[in-house]
Amino acid sequence: MTEIKPSNEDEYRMRTRLIHGSFHSKHWEYNHHIVPPMSASAAYRLDSVHRGAEGFAHFAGQEADDELPIFIYDRLHEPTGGLLEENLAHAEGGEVAVCFATGMAAISAAFGITARAGDEILAHHTLYGCTYSLLANWLPRSGVETKFVDLRDPQVLERSIGDKTRVVYFETPVNPTLDLIDIENIRQRLNEINHARDEADRIVMIVDNTFATPYCQRPLLHGADLVVHSLTKAIGGFGTDMGGVVIAPASYHHDLLLYRKDFGGVLSPRNAWPILVYGLPTLACRMSNQQKTALKVARFLERHPKVDRVIYPGLESFPQYELAKRQMVSYDSKFAPGSVLYFVLKGDAAEAEQAAEKFIDDIAKNAYSITLAVSLGQIRTLIEEPYSMTHATMPGELKTAKGLAPGGIRLSIGLEDWHDIITDLADALDHLPDRRNAECDKNELKTQRNKAKMSR
Repeated sequence: MTEIKPSNEDEYRMRTRLIHGSFHSKHWEYNHHIVPPMSASAAYRLDSVHRGAEGFAHFAGQEADDELPIFIYDRLHEPTGGLLEENLAHAEGGEVAVCFATGMAAISAAFGITARAGDEILAHHTLYGCTYSLLANWLPRSGVETKFVDLRDPQVLERSIGDKTRVVYFETPVNPTLDLIDIENIRQRLNEINHARDEADRIVMIVDNTFATPYCQRPLLHGADLVVHSLTKAIGGFGTDMGGVVIAPASYHHDLLLYRKDFGGVLSPRNAWPILVYGLPTLACRMSNQQKTALKVARFLERHPKVDRVIYPGLESFPQYELAKRQMVSYDSKFAPGSVLYFVLKGDAAEAEQAAEKFIDDIAKNAYSITLAVSLGQIRTLIEEPYSMTHATMPGELKTAKGLAPGGIRLSIGLEDWHDIITDLADALDHLPDRRNAECDKNELKTQRNKAKMSR
């Protein structure tokens, strides 16, 4: 048998590492596998009672060591998910990763290990609807309150932090408005506040990096303490499997494993395997192509007379364009503004909402390259109306006040030919009434009615 010579994996670029992963994993030796195997056993054979006791000790309040993991039961730890976790941690620039059944399970775990009863979470005022519901409806039952503020404003951050604040949480880009939060600025200010606090009372920064993915942005390198992802989205990439992950320093590893064990939101091997084999290895090539198309589509919509505004970090008109160029950077140091954009049609709130519904319904009925569906980051281009769909749990007055417009449209760009996407968008826009002509018709009708009254 020919011996395979170990390679220095760190000498290779990240796009290569995402494909090949680690050939020297403590979770599985697979030198002769091109594709890593899938574990399909709920429990594992143990050689002795002592080995079983040693394995369970890692989940009974004792810190895990650096030895090979002892696999006992899938809910505790298993090989396929372990391989995925190693690769995700490396992709994000973190020390450890722990996977969960969904993105929301990962977010719940991040809060669960950092906030206790009596603590306060400071969150950006605009969030994914389910995250908002978790913070506003469920965590208060456990004695954890949340204050929603505008984290784009450093002064608001400083004014809002109190003695009970233990977590600062936000998405960047924000779902769905694509606002950016300056991670380094928040890190600097938290460092100043934490300097006067005991270690147990320090404030932790948690960033949801789902929209950007590690290809476009790595919050840990900018100062975040923990990063969460929905693996269902762009990292998974194909819309076939759900998953979530928390990526963090090694000091959080033990608590994350214990939380997953006790709350049970474990990622199954059957869900981990496609993300490990298909999703993460293709992330770089997918995102590279999708964001090129996103810029072309954003520029088309920005020029269209029936579109009021387009929000996309890659446009020079984006209000935080300079921050985007500094913070959203690919592995090869290129500007990487992502694959999601948000736009609003012309008209007042009621008119824009009616137009968006008609526009999206037209897409759903007639378009070939665009699909009406929630989720994002897939190889298919997806369109939805967040105000009434993914963010329905947020109060209407809050959504409107925070820039989530009735009739705002979220478009997640896939891998279709950009000509086809623009053609389908153009056709649906053409079917909308021209508001300029409609206004002229109203004025003409009013004039005719006045003339009719005078003639009487």
